[in-house]
Amino acid sequence: MPVIKVRLWTGRTREQKAELARRITDALVEVAACERDTVRVLFDDYDKSDWAVGGRLADEPD
Repeated sequence: MPVIKVRLWTGRTREQKAELARRITDALVEVAACERDTVRVLFDDYDKSDWAVGGRLADEPD
């Protein structure tokens, strides 16, 4: 049972997540020969203030 975690900043729509889940699942079915029903895609949404890049919070201006 493949489990794929996708970590994103908040703001993606339900439709965007559904499309991502479909494409990720399609890729696993094709490349890893997984059964579609066994693929799990988990979305973790983060506020930019909860994410740091290069020692700076992502919501800080350049």
